[in-house]
Amino acid sequence: MITIDITTARRFILGKQGLWPGRRWRGMPGTDEAMRAMEYLQLDPLRIIARSQDLALHSRVLDYTPGMWEQATYEKRRFFDWGGWLAVRPMDELPYWRRVMLLERDHNPHMQRLAREHGDAIAEIRHVLQERGTVSNRDFDIATRKRTQSYRGRKDSALALYYLWHTGEAMIHHRENFERVYAPTEAVAPARLIREADERETARFLIKKEIAFSGLGRIRRTSDAALRGIPFEEAPEITAELLSAAEVVEVRVEGWKAVHLALKEDVDILDDLAAGRVPPAWRPLETTTEEEAVFLAPLDPTSARGRAKTLFDFDYVWEVYKPAHQRKFGYYVLPILWRDQLVGRFDSKLDRESKTLAITGLWLEKESLAKDEAFAESLAMGFKRFLRFLGAAKIDARAVREPMLRRRITAVKPG
Repeated sequence: MITIDITTARRFILGKQGLWPGRRWRGMPGTDEAMRAMEYLQLDPLRIIARSQDLALHSRVLDYTPGMWEQATYEKRRFFDWGGWLAVRPMDELPYWRRVMLLERDHNPHMQRLAREHGDAIAEIRHVLQERGTVSNRDFDIATRKRTQSYRGRKDSALALYYLWHTGEAMIHHRENFERVYAPTEAVAPARLIREADERETARFLIKKEIAFSGLGRIRRTSDAALRGIPFEEAPEITAELLSAAEVVEVRVEGWKAVHLALKEDVDILDDLAAGRVPPAWRPLETTTEEEAVFLAPLDPTSARGRAKTLFDFDYVWEVYKPAHQRKFGYYVLPILWRDQLVGRFDSKLDRESKTLAITGLWLEKESLAKDEAFAESLAMGFKRFLRFLGAAKIDARAVREPMLRRRITAVKPG
């Protein structure tokens, strides 16, 4: 068993996700690499200042522009998006996910209910897909369809398309304003990948995928692996097999109660970090997170779903779906990563007509940062890159209470 301190754990998890010690990928090739390193790029349709998936890649990839993940996914076909927990996954993993899709079809009560209640619509849409090649739910007039009350759609055509996609007969061909356009699976995926991996191998893959996604992982009932095809009661046995085969190792983090798991190939990285060294492959192309603050996406795996508290002692809840009177900070608050810590957060709005990013609130974890010259410079550099990413020309920082930070941010130009 390996024992490490919390600083090593934090840097390892940030670094595995490409967030520390600085951006190490660039452009379209770097976008591919970042998406693979993330394991899952979770998708969300909301576009307040930018969509969460674009924010996540901006924080990892130099010269990233919104929509580059779509090029990698729908034009180059290196990835595909799937799941009730909607995320982009590498295309070469498809055989494992097709096994999960079959399990969903045969054992998921919701899928079975859809098949029973909307069997005629499913058969009809299956035929339409083959006939037309690509189909969107918008192609079906609601006046001609059976109405439904499902959160998956108000028409039986929407549920039929969702069923065919979720169970593997269809895939997302592309998206139009984030709306899915479906195609038969054979029109999207390479023929060599349209097969189902062995059940046991799929279970092993999913557990290792979950560990890689977390960096330091535990297989729990809320884990993706447990929700995507592995009966939870089988997970301990499979995990024991992986430990016996030295494919994963146990890691104890000082101050954490539970023992976690890491991939065997990450042991050398853990050793480097524990010794105070930056792994050679992690060296930034330009600035470090000390020189330039990075803004995390609302769904970033290092901070979402309570993880910010564990890693950074930073309470973070995405408040976008809370009623206004229940929000503590704001509608679309982003955490601020400086060095290897989350040191604050800000809320903002983007006026696309005037190309102005308005900071509507900024909150620091420590008051001393308000007068920290190094932090002020780093924050200003972060906003400079952020403006370029958003296509904004200026920033309105009047809501920032700290005078020095307000001056530094106000002076930022996107050039």
